[in-house]
Amino acid sequence: MIYPTRRCVVAALAGAPIALVVGLIQPGLWLAAPAWMLALATLMLLDALLAPWPKACRITFEAPGYLAVAAPAQARLEVALGKRGRLPRTLEAALDAEPRVGLTNVRGRPREPGAFVFDLQPERRGQAVFSRAVVRWQGPLGLIWRQASQTLAVTTPIGADIRRIEDEAVRMFSRDALHGAKVQLDLGEGAEFHALSDFHSGMDRRTVDWKQSARHQTLLAKEFRTERNHQIVMALDCGRVMSEPIGGAPRIDRAIHGALILAYASLRSGDRAGLFAFDDRPRLSTGALSSIAGFPLLVRQAAAIDYGTEETNYALGLTTLSAGLKRRSLVVIFTEFADSTSAELMIETAGRLIKRHLVLFVVMRDDELEALVTASPDTPEDVARAVVAASLLRERDLVLARLRRLGAHIVEAPADRIGPEVLNIYLDLKRRDLL
Repeated sequence: MIYPTRRCVVAALAGAPIALVVGLIQPGLWLAAPAWMLALATLMLLDALLAPWPKACRITFEAPGYLAVAAPAQARLEVALGKRGRLPRTLEAALDAEPRVGLTNVRGRPREPGAFVFDLQPERRGQAVFSRAVVRWQGPLGLIWRQASQTLAVTTPIGADIRRIEDEAVRMFSRDALHGAKVQLDLGEGAEFHALSDFHSGMDRRTVDWKQSARHQTLLAKEFRTERNHQIVMALDCGRVMSEPIGGAPRIDRAIHGALILAYASLRSGDRAGLFAFDDRPRLSTGALSSIAGFPLLVRQAAAIDYGTEETNYALGLTTLSAGLKRRSLVVIFTEFADSTSAELMIETAGRLIKRHLVLFVVMRDDELEALVTASPDTPEDVARAVVAASLLRERDLVLARLRRLGAHIVEAPADRIGPEVLNIYLDLKRRDLL
């Protein structure tokens, strides 16, 4: 593509009035205006012939392998023109990408000859698509622009900040943070037999192995270690209700943040962790990963969980999850229910899941709804809002009570405290040997 530069337009606009004035003063010189435009067109043609052709333009685009929400990042674009790689003095590049990428400068910032940097700051999770790159350059005379474009179709996942999650998990999990650094046994806790040792004063008499003691004619006690290799599955409801904001962020984003904190802690402690997402049908199933090296994979898969617009089908989602679990697992369900009908279906399906697995429901406390109940009723509208809010909270409490009676564990915490609360319950369940 070829089009005039600002210099060419200004020259044409400036020369036309001068030629017109000359033609009025000297009628015999009326050809000055056409001659000026013809000369300018000739220079433009010469400039276009001297400038590098678009076919000689080679564009190389490098996008980050992973983008974190609200974390600054950069993409790089390199341009080469011609076989010798000579670059014109005026070279510009632009990038076309989805709004969720958070492209702060559509025009690239030159870093070195032929290289441009684009600043990124993603605002939402999902798949970031860089669709097209456009490069333009001026001819030697600066009268025309030549332009080349290239379809990129580069996709980069946008997800949670891995470093932030790891820091939070290690800080909250500090007393067990040595797990995963090297092979290590926690003696004295748990119920998994490790070895026999001589019985000493102060040891629990219940650990004495009387049969082996009689055989060796000395008191021997059993040593135990913390069990590992438990299976933890984070089931994420990504339906319409979970896409609604709470505390300035969608519920699903807060749920993913809490789920990844739990996944990181469980992997470091030697357990297996996996993700499962569903709305009107199952959307994601990673299977159970067994080492801390698999955590980046979980983070990338979590980035693929989109904001759903469909109602959650608990029967299909939880039944599919149960069918895929071949061993007893801790199933952590991050969800939110808006009405009693969907809650009834959830309770019915959860009852079948609880028979084989340990189930933990995680719901977020709605501070805005509670504020409506406690607000001062100054107007009739305030009274109506308080009554509706109170009925919703009452239905919610009834559903949670029914789940507790079925044997499920419940975590109900403010949205910004989901991660720590879930991790505390996980550690408590391990200490009580319920996994």
